Amino acid sequence: MSSHAHEHVADTGPVNFSAAAMKEYEAILARYPERRAALMPVLWLAQREFGWISPSAQHYVSGLMDLPMAWVEGVVSFYTMYWRRPMGRCHVAVCTNLSCYLRGAEEIYDAVCERTGVRAGEVSADGKWSVERAECLGSCDTAPMLQVSNDGYFENLTVESVLALLDRLERGEKA
Repeated sequence: MSSHAHEHVADTGPVNFSAAAMKEYEAILARYPERRAALMPVLWLAQREFGWISPSAQHYVSGLMDLPMAWVEGVVSFYTMYWRRPMGRCHVAVCTNLSCYLRGAEEIYDAVCERTGVRAGEVSADGKWSVERAECLGSCDTAPMLQVSNDGYFENLTVESVLALLDRLERGEKA
């Protein structure tokens, strides 16, 4: 199941930004002439803070920003970058669009799944890994490529380079 598919996920309950996140929230608001324009970066902050955009997180952002819940839900449900269910601490999105596919994305995807023990839409039992197929990550000239949450893009991949990357992540190193 893709990360944007709707499924019933138990909510974690009420959430609040930490003091550091609240300071970052205020800095985000200061960069925009109106609150609604700041919604996407505030949701990104919420996802980083809470790990995913739960229904409680949506209500929290709606109230904090004094915006209608429908606006928040609309953005969260439209953009696949917002996770509506918990993901692994290391979320790997393998681009499988045409350019990447023609240059070996399926082998890359298979190597990621075999190494992590999860397939697209799954989260490992220990919560470390989740994997998804990405439609296009905008780096066709450096195919095949993938994205790791919080660590960025990795391009011109081989199965060997991907396995080395996953090993570094497994050890808790920066990719």
